[in-house]
Amino acid sequence: MSGPITPRQNDQEHASRDFMKDQATLSRRLSQHRDEQLARKALSRAGDPGLILDLPCGNGRFWPMLGEKPNRVIIAAGTSAASIEAASALQPAELAARIRPLQTSAFAIDLPDNAVDSIFSMRMLHRVGDAAQRLKMLKEFHRVTRETLIVSLWIDGNFKSWKRKRLEQRRHLQGPKRDDHHRFVIPRATVEDEFRQAGFRVQERLDAFPLYALWRVYVLCKA
Repeated sequence: MSGPITPRQNDQEHASRDFMKDQATLSRRLSQHRDEQLARKALSRAGDPGLILDLPCGNGRFWPMLGEKPNRVIIAAGTSAASIEAASALQPAELAARIRPLQTSAFAIDLPDNAVDSIFSMRMLHRVGDAAQRLKMLKEFHRVTRETLIVSLWIDGNFKSWKRKRLEQRRHLQGPKRDDHHRFVIPRATVEDEFRQAGFRVQERLDAFPLYALWRVYVLCKA
């Protein structure tokens, strides 16, 4: 008879489910492929940094792409050390050996000033709806990175943002049916001003599908 499921086994199963979910459908695979294309281009524009802080690292979906540079070291950061360990266990041994786990918060990163060449932060900023919290996070990124920040978020000025706004207006009239308030479309002018306030300048803007999709990847340099 098998014993009770341990927290570590639970984290491993959760990481495995997330990893497989990202590969489950054609649309997800295409989305992941496009994300990796943009990320690769952003890393090239950032000078192919050798020491990267991946925050939040999630289930390690970007680690194979980040590991394409042979001598790159990846600091994989998140709020759960067990989840990072479980995600690392799903990677090839050669790649896992180059991953340095770090349990930390994006608002108070447990690293010294100028600790990494670049911070790689995908699919997080669009979940921070409060401007003061975004600025706090961006200032912390500015403290820890030596050179660049690569960050993705949802922006306005495209078909998907227009469609989402209309959908939200209809839901407001009908009454809320589900909670979509954990993801936010941020006006481009607003977020670029926040980048400036945090001490960054915009080096590159990379849109997933210009004028259509919500996603944009920014390459930011320390001003």
